[in-house]
Amino acid sequence: MNNVTTFRIESPAHDVFEAFVDPVKIGNFWFTSSSKRWEAGKTIALTYEEYNALVEIHVTEIEENRKIVFLWGEMEDEHAVTITFKEQDQASTIIEVNEDGFRENDEALLSKIVDNKEGWVFMLTCLKAYLECGVTQLRTGIVK
Repeated sequence: MNNVTTFRIESPAHDVFEAFVDPVKIGNFWFTSSSKRWEAGKTIALTYEEYNALVEIHVTEIEENRKIVFLWGEMEDEHAVTITFKEQDQASTIIEVNEDGFRENDEALLSKIVDNKEGWVFMLTCLKAYLECGVTQLRTGIVK
């Protein structure tokens, strides 16, 4: 079972793509930093200093300015995330985040899907604010 979230970002696909793969830029909207530039076959450590958290992802596929695919989560609950970038014109991109791997027989399925949807919407909102308006202080605003 999957969970899809789609946004329009008023920036070229190249800029949206680079915001994810560049270890410095990602700190402006999502995690504090990433250990290295995202490339296929690499395992990336994503640090979230404010929440004392570290997440590792394994990047399985990259198509520059078009697609990023990575795996994350515990082995028994690993999810595949596909982020696609569809440039509408030279100043607008539709970004879609598709997270797959939710188990339909999981008693907490609805809660997990809603929680993840909330996270993706928040991250994409922070990305939009960063790329369209230069706002870099939103990423730590969500409180659970």
